[in-house]
Amino acid sequence: MQIAIVGAGPTGLFTAIALARRGHGVTIVDRDPGPAADGEWARRGVMQFHHPHGLRQQVVQALAAEMPDVQDRLIAAGAELAITPAGNGRPEMVVGLHCRRMTFERILRAAALAEPGVTLRPGHADGVLSDGATATGLRVDGAQIPFDLVVNASGRAGRLAGDLRAPGIGGDCGLSYVSRQYALRDGADWGPMNAPVGLIRTLTGYVIAVFLQDNRTYSTLIARPSSEKRLADLRFTEAYEAAGRAIPGMAEWLDPERGTPITPVLPGGRLHNTYRGQLDENGRVPLPGLIHVGDAVCTTNPTAGRGIALGLRQSRRLVELLDEHSGDLVSVTVAFDAWCEENLRPWYDDHVYWDEDILRRWAGGDVDVSRPLPSDLILEATAADPSLMRVAGPYMAMEVLPSALAEIEPQARAIFAGGWRPEPHPGPNRDDLADLVSGVMLREGRERRPDPVRF
Repeated sequence: MQIAIVGAGPTGLFTAIALARRGHGVTIVDRDPGPAADGEWARRGVMQFHHPHGLRQQVVQALAAEMPDVQDRLIAAGAELAITPAGNGRPEMVVGLHCRRMTFERILRAAALAEPGVTLRPGHADGVLSDGATATGLRVDGAQIPFDLVVNASGRAGRLAGDLRAPGIGGDCGLSYVSRQYALRDGADWGPMNAPVGLIRTLTGYVIAVFLQDNRTYSTLIARPSSEKRLADLRFTEAYEAAGRAIPGMAEWLDPERGTPITPVLPGGRLHNTYRGQLDENGRVPLPGLIHVGDAVCTTNPTAGRGIALGLRQSRRLVELLDEHSGDLVSVTVAFDAWCEENLRPWYDDHVYWDEDILRRWAGGDVDVSRPLPSDLILEATAADPSLMRVAGPYMAMEVLPSALAEIEPQARAIFAGGWRPEPHPGPNRDDLADLVSGVMLREGRERRPDPVRF
């Protein structure tokens, strides 16, 4: 088949290479011109491009299954496999990839451009062509180009043929964040870590994280409720650095003797949980030959690092279905929609419930034991009863669906009902952090204009 893929993000690029290696002719359509001659790459319109990413084991598994040569190129470019040591009856395991999104996408894009059968066409996909019954191609900057299949990997904000599908569900998850990238100094060691990605700590009213990345770089992050406007000034360098130095764990990573900033402070907002299927409001395939994939189907709060993992899992399943139902694009679409409903929708539902409840607790509410606990509290309960990790561990690794937690949820709820609460991590609460930020801004006499972001 001749296939058009709209969108040159990780899912679109991965899908293009996988399809080309099965003998299809693939044209990727994307407005972004790619990296500049000097290596800089702004990737305008992709807010998350320079923010930290946790590339989970599902990403490594997808590369190993479909394009191990690309994984080799990533390792050669400075990415490192995240490996957990053997223990608790489990062998040493590869659980992810330490890599910046920019590095990951740069290598994947270069591999796609070098792949026989793949063409990258810069431009804007204006719409899908059809003969009234099936998709027949794509209109790109006004030009009509015939294709046998159009794959929409244009992301959550993409509007390609948006009027054909049933409306999606979801919305803003209620969180915003700021992050900054650093390079580890020569001779310096990594700072404190408690997770495969690096460091994750939930404090009173906010979250901090540190992500290990490629080439001895790392990113630090502070996430807050979007409604907490007092912390909006964290986007200023002075406020961000002062706040980070006041938070144990993060302070060690911001030590000038450990790392040097390589980006400005980067704001991130409009974080959404969304889900949208393939079918129309009557449950039918609206236009055979048009299939949506990646963030165009499902997005989840990025603080859990599930996005690229879910995108590549979709890509692998779509490619399998195209092999299984050769030429029958209606069957492919129906089967793919059913697979997404079973394997993606639960992660969306999981994060909606989690986000709503953590915002309620951050606003002063206590754990509500009158209803099922959200996932984050079940994970917290493993500190009181480590035996719960037999289920919580596979869930955290995305080896099982969130429904698996139902087995241990009653035990976790009983722990909280008995009065147990997790020991809070040391550090300022949200009010204290807001006061600190306000004081910095007052001393600096800063106007409320964000620092420039240049790449």
